[in-house]
Amino acid sequence: MRKSSEVLIEDSTTCFHKAFGQLQEIWDSVGVPEDQRLKRVQKMLDVMVAEEKSMKEWHLRRIDYFRKEQDTLIKELKLEPFLEGEETTILKLEKDLQTKIRELKKQKEERMKEQKLLQEQDQKLCKILCVLPYSFHSDSVLSIEELNQFRNHLAVLLETKESRWKEFVSTKKQILLRMKDLDHSPETDFERDVVHKDAETFCLSLENIAALKSLLVKLEMEKIENEAVCKGLRSRIMELWLWLQIPMEEREALAASLTGSKSKIRKMLQLEADRLEDLRLQNLKKMITAIRVELVLYWERCFYSQQQKEAFTHYCDENYTEILLQLHDEELVKLKQYYDSHKELFEGVLKWEKSWSLFLELERKTSDPSRFMNRGGNLLKEEKQRATLQKTLSKLEEKLKAQIEMWQEQHSKVFVVNGQNFLEYMTKQWETFHLKKEKEKEERQLKKSQHTGAVGLRSSRSRIPCRKQEPRPSSSGKAHKR
Repeated sequence: MRKSSEVLIEDSTTCFHKAFGQLQEIWDSVGVPEDQRLKRVQKMLDVMVAEEKSMKEWHLRRIDYFRKEQDTLIKELKLEPFLEGEETTILKLEKDLQTKIRELKKQKEERMKEQKLLQEQDQKLCKILCVLPYSFHSDSVLSIEELNQFRNHLAVLLETKESRWKEFVSTKKQILLRMKDLDHSPETDFERDVVHKDAETFCLSLENIAALKSLLVKLEMEKIENEAVCKGLRSRIMELWLWLQIPMEEREALAASLTGSKSKIRKMLQLEADRLEDLRLQNLKKMITAIRVELVLYWERCFYSQQQKEAFTHYCDENYTEILLQLHDEELVKLKQYYDSHKELFEGVLKWEKSWSLFLELERKTSDPSRFMNRGGNLLKEEKQRATLQKTLSKLEEKLKAQIEMWQEQHSKVFVVNGQNFLEYMTKQWETFHLKKEKEKEERQLKKSQHTGAVGLRSSRSRIPCRKQEPRPSSSGKAHKR
């Protein structure tokens, strides 16, 4: 720096001498006096110094202006203040400030450009997600850290948008399928938005996503309800077909056209059920008679006693009304439920009764003397069958006894069959059987003893000598004389 200054001084001195020499020539030719020349030189130097001072002040003012502009930019960009070099000239300082200001302005422009782009993306995402825009002063310039926070915020929004978009597409697909299944047309503005708008125009707010799920649940419940109602209607229709004895061809034709659970099918099923109900009311007597036949069947299955049967007083009612039909329906439903809940017990009782009857029949055959005349091994077969049946009967009775005792403990009452305590009934049957066997045994022994006595009496009579029979007297009396 010092070396360049010395060169500058030398160059300036050379220029000054050259210029002063030219002035001397001019003044010599003009004839300017020496005292005037000194004044003129002094005046020129004063002017030069004044101009240089003015120029220096101008540069200082520019430096002050540039510093203020730099400070403003630094403040706007939220940067740390720059430190100026201590050993520097005014012109270099001015030039450095201009360079720095250009850099700061470029940085500000780039930030503002990115900030505007991020703001546009934020507005677009906020519109889709129905949330408030990112909070900042749009006139201010965001710092690097604030820009990073803004970018992170947009990344979260974008991720949220993608997640909700997938959820919207998936849920909408299911909703459209359910609407198709139910023949459901959009009824509310929200439902119309769901059907007609895509993910770019539909508001993907938390409230709308929740409402979307609620709509799907509602449609699912409607579908389940429709399926249940249609199932119940089909079941009722089949029952009415049976009761009304509808021809099989007519049933098959109707069944083929009434498949599925759409709203249209549900209405058709309801119409058919209503039609059959009307026919049902027209055939009350026929229906009540059919139910009574079924009642008798279930009375037998449930082993009802005569007293239990007579408890349903409407069975003999001849005034065929809808109320009477309802009473018979209710009684039949109650009986079916009672039978279904005790089915295992009733089947066990029925099995025991059949086995007991077969056992008694085989026992009766053992008392038949003619069975010894049978050939072909029937006697051996009967004995094996009787032994097997006796074991089966014993196991069945043990199982039934355990089941009935458990049932009685659960229901705190006696299990009754045909109006009797079934456990006591089984015990009495065996007691009666054994008494009968004892009685038969005694009768056989009595007959045997009587038979033995009769045989002995006949043999003793055969040992008494016979008297010689006297001839009958003749009519003439000659024999008597002889």
